[in-house]
Amino acid sequence: MIPQDPLFYWIAIPAVLITGISKGGFAGGLSMVSIPLMALVMPVSQAAAIMLPILCTADLFGWWSYRKSFDKKLLLQLMPGAIVGIAVGTMLFSHLDGHWLELLLGIMSILFAIHRMSGMAISDKSWMPEWLRAGWWSGLSGLTSFVAHAGGPPLMIYLFPKQMNRTMLVATMTFFFSSVNYIKLIPYAWLGQLDMSNLSTALVLAPFAPLGVYLGIWLHHRINEKLFYQLSYIFLILTGMKLIWDSGKLF
Repeated sequence: MIPQDPLFYWIAIPAVLITGISKGGFAGGLSMVSIPLMALVMPVSQAAAIMLPILCTADLFGWWSYRKSFDKKLLLQLMPGAIVGIAVGTMLFSHLDGHWLELLLGIMSILFAIHRMSGMAISDKSWMPEWLRAGWWSGLSGLTSFVAHAGGPPLMIYLFPKQMNRTMLVATMTFFFSSVNYIKLIPYAWLGQLDMSNLSTALVLAPFAPLGVYLGIWLHHRINEKLFYQLSYIFLILTGMKLIWDSGKLF
């Protein structure tokens, strides 16, 4: 049944718009805000189920807008790890406490962003070979995306030190998460999360997703690269704080 309470729409519509703006122009840094906002008026599991088709809608428009700008080689390097992460999330769905994962990601995200904003250099070198680092961070991104639509921070941690052109960065993340979200539809349906009630609610909210995406793209092309990265780090801190706040349910 589609929610009738006006309060739901006062909260859900801004959540969808913020998600679209973030995914369209700012590497998805605030897209995970949608779940805690909607959880104010419904169970978290239902909010996640409703948001998945909406994320897929936003990804479709983002994919079309950035179809010529993404790094194909890098995307192919990232996808195997993401698929493994989604598979692990599916197998652990009934046993995994997402709050511990949120706490770890929140701390990691804030420390990384503060380190970058402090001006200290981060080397792109590691004891791990490149393919293993890509697999680790993309796998963690796939897992956290499946559990809480919170796959942005792990992928940002891997990609930001590369100092990619901002359009290529956003385009690559857009294609990565569009692939991840469409793959997630299969286990979400198998686990019974995509019932007619949730799908109907998602259909009502879906038109606001492309509106947000195109607004994000408009802002993306009007902000210089240095400011773009500064805003991305601020978004990463905010999402880290949000994850830590959510993990407070542990205590």
